[in-house]
Amino acid sequence: MFSGEKLKKIRQEKGYSQADLAKLLQLSRASYFNWENGKTKPNQKNLKQLSQIFKVDPTYFLSEHDIVNIFLKLNPDNQVKLENYAEELLKEQEIIKPLPKLYAYKVFKKLSAGTGYSYFGDGNYDTVFYDEQLDYDFASWVFGDSMEPTYLNGEVVLIKQTGFDYDGAIYAVDWDGQTYIKKVYREEEGLRLVSLNNHYTDKFVPYDENPHIIGKIIGNFKPLEV
Repeated sequence: MFSGEKLKKIRQEKGYSQADLAKLLQLSRASYFNWENGKTKPNQKNLKQLSQIFKVDPTYFLSEHDIVNIFLKLNPDNQVKLENYAEELLKEQEIIKPLPKLYAYKVFKKLSAGTGYSYFGDGNYDTVFYDEQLDYDFASWVFGDSMEPTYLNGEVVLIKQTGFDYDGAIYAVDWDGQTYIKKVYREEEGLRLVSLNNHYTDKFVPYDENPHIIGKIIGNFKPLEV
């Protein structure tokens, strides 16, 4: 079961307040507080977000005492059954399974969701792998935390060169020699660039500074280790 105590411990170790995490997860402070005091528990989506924020496996938040407590409540016969069942599960887990098919992505090094980097730069790219083949025009790294919790530092974003689609979508925008990943709103005198992380203020780009919408962000993923 989910351990609110473990969540509280790692939050304090990493220097986050309850309000900080509530903002990152886009939920009320009361909802987050209920996780730590054990009244409720996060769903799978929230659990994945927590593991990404703290850079731990989702199983980190499980209480190691739960299985022991259950075992001790069983009678001797059922304890033996549980031990046998656990051994069978372990054997199945250790069976070597075929590796999934991996797809290569060329990821350009010069794109930022934080302070901004020159677009494409000298054309250098990394080759990474993912287990899905996704339709896109080009890919680039995310640097910075301004678009957390959806786009995390070190992830890959996929861009489709569609031009402007609608207000509030996530785009890659070229402005003053730098490229930003932001929610974009077209206003009368320019573009308003909005971060998902509430710690960042909006940026306003006048049209006379020639901002260019490179494309729409249509996906993101964390590369698989190979």
